[in-house]
Amino acid sequence: MRVAVLASGGKDSTYATWWALMQGWSVECLVTVHVTGVDSMMFQLNGTAIAALQAASVGIPWLPVLTTGEPESEVFDLEAGLRGDRGSCNAFLEAWPEDWEEPDELEVHEGALAVDALVVGALRSDYQKTRIERMCERLGIISFCPLWHHPAEEHMASFVNHGFDVRFASVSAEGIGGEWLGRKLDGDALSELRILSERHRFNLDGEGGEFETVVVDGPHMKRAIECVAEPQWDGRRGVWNVLSASISSMR
Repeated sequence: MRVAVLASGGKDSTYATWWALMQGWSVECLVTVHVTGVDSMMFQLNGTAIAALQAASVGIPWLPVLTTGEPESEVFDLEAGLRGDRGSCNAFLEAWPEDWEEPDELEVHEGALAVDALVVGALRSDYQKTRIERMCERLGIISFCPLWHHPAEEHMASFVNHGFDVRFASVSAEGIGGEWLGRKLDGDALSELRILSERHRFNLDGEGGEFETVVVDGPHMKRAIECVAEPQWDGRRGVWNVLSASISSMR
């Protein structure tokens, strides 16, 4: 089975990449949608260039796709990217941060993707899942959502138990302060997050937009990603601004 993975650099899509590899499938490409606008109903906003470094670490080509994030067009922008109707070189120039050094291992995919399926890390967003499935029908490929409706507690614990290095890239929920920006999701952090989610009534897995994440290491990655970053916190919400990132020279 030849598959592509819709990869934001965050926890769920990174887990979906690992899952696809564990099936013994040939992961042909990681596909990242880079939002040039201020918001998106479907795609992550922060830290998505990390997905390129994940692809380079695993040894998989990367396909960046641009969208303004407009609800009526963003899934069609993705579809055009998968068909090869959009130039990935221009998308790379737009999506790649100026101050990041391009790794020698990074291969940017050109042209249409020849795959049998698209794997996505959707958890509970019917909005996203339905639109992706319709797009895949138009493309004549299968849509896989291996994490669909995973219990939040079990899902979050799986990252800790399987050795993923998940960092909080943005926070925007009451109870999650600026001290969480860049923090690693380990056992202690998960315990604290569980208490806060119960106290402030937000989703433990962040599925309601309470936080976004980036993954800088995982069981399927040959080398970790090293980040130089600074937190930006306005008193209510914040982002972990990655100033530069590179693949570690050592495992």
